[in-house]
Amino acid sequence: MTERKKDAAGAYKLTRLGRKTACEGSALDFMRDTMRLPDGREEIWDFVHHKKGGGAAVVPLLPGGRILMIRQYRPAIDRETLEIPAGACDREDKNREMTASRELLEETGYRAGRIRHLVTIDTAVAYCDESTEIYLATDLKREREQALDEAEEIRVTAVEISAIFDLMSRGVIRDAKTVAGICAAAVYARDEFSLQ
Repeated sequence: MTERKKDAAGAYKLTRLGRKTACEGSALDFMRDTMRLPDGREEIWDFVHHKKGGGAAVVPLLPGGRILMIRQYRPAIDRETLEIPAGACDREDKNREMTASRELLEETGYRAGRIRHLVTIDTAVAYCDESTEIYLATDLKREREQALDEAEEIRVTAVEISAIFDLMSRGVIRDAKTVAGICAAAVYARDEFSLQ
């Protein structure tokens, strides 16, 4: 990792001079940062603050080599996505494993017998402070019907692991947390993913 360059006094050359809230939302705030650049100029940079800090996602691994995934329409990108179950924390201090388990149950109706932390991702480091904890769920049992929020329209599908990387390479699976979660699960569960 390259260390960030400092000036002769030991300070970073890129410096935030101030931050103002430009717009408040229910889950996100839009911020304006005043930044001093290494050459001394000042610029206004946009920044998104996630009020709950982020959330959790889960790679549900079914027996027989399938991953339980969800299809849902995402208005921000105006298309349907194929992704792993995920959601925001109820509170910033909420246990992220509990969030992952809750979202799995609500969105798919399945409960995990075992859940293991895989990886933490920073969703969009250039402009947002959101982070997502990703878990691997195994020993899945169907417990109930989905319990979706009023605004959610989610269809559950089981995708063969043998097809998952092809779907990623063809752009069918493009969601960042899903790509990161599947890759992390593949490293952890090499036998199930048939990786050498």
